[in-house]
Amino acid sequence: MTVLCNISEIPAQSARGFTLDGRALVAVHHNGRFFVYENRCPHRGVELEWQPDQFFDFEGNYIQCATHGALFKIDTGECIAGPCNGQALNQVAFSQIDCQIVLL
Repeated sequence: MTVLCNISEIPAQSARGFTLDGRALVAVHHNGRFFVYENRCPHRGVELEWQPDQFFDFEGNYIQCATHGALFKIDTGECIAGPCNGQALNQVAFSQIDCQIVLL
């Protein structure tokens, strides 16, 4: 198990990018829950954010790929619009232990 971060590093309704052992990840805190995905669009394999830690669409309802505008559901990673419609972000298994997000 590897500690990704302390939950206090990801304020409510935000996301933060991490690189761990060369692997780009995004941790999301949305509606009181945490989610961790590979920071990689299934369409082209590019990282998702348009600026550091800027992963959401304008309204903050979806994760948005900066390259082609694909929209992903925050809670499942499913692409609902864009060139990768029907595909999904790769979820990363984790557990919240005490105040930390720990990768499994």
